[in-house]
Amino acid sequence: MKFEHLSRENRRSPLSVDDNQNIYQQSKKIETPFSLKLSENIRTVENIFADCSDVVHQLYRYGPDMKHTALIIYCETLVQDLKLNYLKSALQDLVTHEVGPAETITPEEVINFFDKQGVSSQSATIIEMFDQKVKDILDGRVVVLFNDWNKGLSFDALSISTRAVSEPINEPSVRGPHDSTIENMKNNIGMIRLRLKTPDFKIETLTTGEKTNTEVAFGYLKGAVNPETLQEFKQRIKCIKKEEILESSYIEELIEDSTYSPFPQYRFTERPDVCVAALLDGKIIIMVSGTPAVMICPGLFAEFFNISEDYYQRTIYSSLLRLLRIGAFLLALTLPAAYIAVSTFHPELVPTVLLLAVIDTREGIPFPAFVEALIMEVTFEILREAGIRLPRAVGSAVSIVGALVVGQAAIEAKIASPMMVIVVAMTGIASFAFPQYSMGIAVRVLRFPLMILAASLGGLGLMIGFLLIFLHLTCLRSLGQPYLAPLAPARPKQLQDVFIRAPLKILLRSPRNRNRHKNPKIIKSTDSEQEG
Repeated sequence: MKFEHLSRENRRSPLSVDDNQNIYQQSKKIETPFSLKLSENIRTVENIFADCSDVVHQLYRYGPDMKHTALIIYCETLVQDLKLNYLKSALQDLVTHEVGPAETITPEEVINFFDKQGVSSQSATIIEMFDQKVKDILDGRVVVLFNDWNKGLSFDALSISTRAVSEPINEPSVRGPHDSTIENMKNNIGMIRLRLKTPDFKIETLTTGEKTNTEVAFGYLKGAVNPETLQEFKQRIKCIKKEEILESSYIEELIEDSTYSPFPQYRFTERPDVCVAALLDGKIIIMVSGTPAVMICPGLFAEFFNISEDYYQRTIYSSLLRLLRIGAFLLALTLPAAYIAVSTFHPELVPTVLLLAVIDTREGIPFPAFVEALIMEVTFEILREAGIRLPRAVGSAVSIVGALVVGQAAIEAKIASPMMVIVVAMTGIASFAFPQYSMGIAVRVLRFPLMILAASLGGLGLMIGFLLIFLHLTCLRSLGQPYLAPLAPARPKQLQDVFIRAPLKILLRSPRNRNRHKNPKIIKSTDSEQEG
């Protein structure tokens, strides 16, 4: 089927002002079948893709005396020329080999071949509706329409530059796999499927948004996931079908139990091995096309201190590191508030020698401990945010040098004492020990209310703050599951992998996912809990 290309200067058909009007209304009418007349199909296509300069319409002639016409439509920003030329030659070779010489091919023969025998190429499908054609074009496929045929051919020709698989950026490890998820969702699913070779690993997809048409996929391991949790998740995920989703964190806020809680209720990872471990543990993973972060739900409080390397190291070493992370969490949360409470209200709790040293360093400081801590904490947060937003080549240097210069200048200017600089520095270092960045943000948010309570009521205010945080954690739910599980409610069989990691021979002989999902029920949050 030898094509003769027509009117290269009109490859993007111009539209009149009338054709450009009411584009939104026209786009809602595209759920109609193709017409037998190619001219009507061309007019509809031009109306749909009005002012889309990267959507190319190429008209060709073929058959005896080149009197028959066909239209090829594609988005040139999504399709590589090499693939397009290959598809054209493959289509020509396919039809001429099966139907007959190019000079004698008629539309009836072409239609009979594709309609009756189907297409031989694995990447091609037959489409019948305009809405499917529009979706295929915007997905990077090439659509071919023939005159006197109310169907079309759709060939896969997507070719855009994507980031190659590399080492995890946010979750580096000394031992274990060094590959990470990328922006290509199919590639991510493939890396997980390569590690989880079972038909029980289920993947379901849906498309969200009327404009973005973002592809969202969620996966779970049948037999491991709690059926009630899965049902609750599917009910919540239905509400996002009309939302314009650009990143997986959008879904987190749309389906979480408590929007205004500072604590994260879902985990994020860029490691395929972490995704597989979560699936084996009965979790649900969510992937969004165009973003490398994989969301894991439900996310429980104890799981935010675990990393994949805990299971690649020896038991003693992994347990010590896990306890160290928990200690860093408490240190980052309470150290400034505890220093304010002790130095202001309870100096008798400090040994005399240490108290004299603290008093000596505070000599000449015009501010109380709370104002001093507030100034240093805000300065440190500004330096940390500046270091993150700056280019990597200078970001780390600016944050380190800035902290040294500001700290030394604050001491010499008698704005802050050396002890306060040490407290703020230790707090900042401890906040970097969390595996999940979102948990570090929660600590940064809660640190300031605790400082205010400590400055107002001393140790009593600090205990009130701890009590309020604990009450909030006990009321919090993650996809209907208690956030503090397996601590509250207590599940003794699962405590062997919370504060310390039991030997793998015990964990592997007693899989957690077999015992976890037999009894726990989903506790649906009330409206007050969702607000709080």
